[in-house]
Amino acid sequence: MNTKRLTSLLLAATTAFSFAACSTQGGTTQPETTTSVTSTTQVTEPSLAKAPKYVFMFIGDGMSYPQFQATSDYLGAVADSDYAQALPSHSYDDRKGAVLDGPVALNFMDFDAVGSAVTYDSCSFAPDSASTATSIATGNKTYSGMINVDTTGSQEFETIAEKLHSQKDWKIGIVSSVNINHATPAAFYAHQMSRNNYYEIGQEMIDSGFEYFAGGALKKPTGNDKDKESLYDLAEKAGYKVTHTQADAEAITANDGKVILIDEHLADSDAMSYTMDRSEGDWVLADYVKKGIEVLDNDTGFFMMCEGGKIDWACHANDAGATVNDTLALADAVQVAIDFAAEHPEETLILVTGDHETGGLTIGFAGTDYDTYLTNLTNQKISYAKFDDEYVEQYKANKTPFETAMQDVESLFGLKMQGDAEDRMVLTEYEIDRLRTAYELAMADEAPDYTQEQYVLYGTYNPFSVTITHILNNKSGINFGSYSHTGLPVAVFADGNGSENFGGYYDNTEIYNKLATLLDVQ
Repeated sequence: MNTKRLTSLLLAATTAFSFAACSTQGGTTQPETTTSVTSTTQVTEPSLAKAPKYVFMFIGDGMSYPQFQATSDYLGAVADSDYAQALPSHSYDDRKGAVLDGPVALNFMDFDAVGSAVTYDSCSFAPDSASTATSIATGNKTYSGMINVDTTGSQEFETIAEKLHSQKDWKIGIVSSVNINHATPAAFYAHQMSRNNYYEIGQEMIDSGFEYFAGGALKKPTGNDKDKESLYDLAEKAGYKVTHTQADAEAITANDGKVILIDEHLADSDAMSYTMDRSEGDWVLADYVKKGIEVLDNDTGFFMMCEGGKIDWACHANDAGATVNDTLALADAVQVAIDFAAEHPEETLILVTGDHETGGLTIGFAGTDYDTYLTNLTNQKISYAKFDDEYVEQYKANKTPFETAMQDVESLFGLKMQGDAEDRMVLTEYEIDRLRTAYELAMADEAPDYTQEQYVLYGTYNPFSVTITHILNNKSGINFGSYSHTGLPVAVFADGNGSENFGGYYDNTEIYNKLATLLDVQ
């Protein structure tokens, strides 16, 4: 037998055995074997000619090609003047006899280099954030639910951020729109058998000594039973200055040393609010990146990881409007790094990638054939999460009639019970029946046991709000196939010194390998 063919078969058998041996439930993992997956990707040695000393890594949690392309198409549809660079391709629509202007590129879509990274982990082709962020941060595969430890939990992996901090004396910043001890940010400083060990992850965050943490609040800061010393108190004892208001965050300077900035306007699960729910003047990801540069900037070097975590949460809930807006928020944060790089053109590298895709997002829906109507998404004024909290709970408490609730649906999502048949936002009888059925389920005194069909329709979300977003998505020509993660590869965009090393098609562990070689860390 051909040697290459034999090697390929052996690797395939090892991979299949590893995948079959892992079982994941509710974000935690019970490993049943120590077999791990070996990457077959050929490693390209990065060039050391121009090693940067300022590195930004932006991770859109749940963001793959569908998320940023849908956002790009949306911008093309609404012609947003903030993103003026149109992609060169145009298409001709024979049915309408009109030339379409096409998408509008997000800033990172015009970077020097672009690659694709495969995301599977040691047990799944549709992995979670803990294992995929572990691959990006350390170059190692592990089981879903585990952070920077091998599949047995006996070996810890040192992260790129830890190595730069200890070996290069670089300053380190970690920013996230979700909890700063959530899986993706944790993968740059923590080492845990379960991503759900939030208190222990928070302890490791403090022990890291990293100079800058910002974004959502710490999850379970006093432990699962609320009987432990507050992580915030422990952080202050360790020399961190902790802020909880925007005014205090604005006043922070590099002279304050190590800082933890908790967003003042927290929402679901004590994460930052969805971008579309924030008031004018409220800080967004871009503001925390800007403040991070102020805190971290020095002549030796710094590394900053910024996660757009609410992209993932919006995709889990199948909320296309919130997905697009939080993808734009990530692009705005990237722009801060681009502006910094313009002042340090020979010293900066910017990476933009995702950890995995979430939701099985597609651009195109069976009910609209080959058409999209993305401007319909402009009718959405509020995320599903805020609608649940501020409206649906009140409907249930006040026993609000369906027709009355639908008045809010029209004002907040643009979906109309009556109107001109040519108006694409007018609901069909079929859509009204779907909403009425979902509303009755949402108003029930006790949550019903879903049938399989109902779970496919609603997942674990409020049946009324998720049906609203499903219908708006579909009327826009958007569809979701899952409430979970999928196995799509993610894009890797790179700009600046060393960016040429990130082109091609490779395993997500190679993001770490390429960066570590480029920066000469052991």
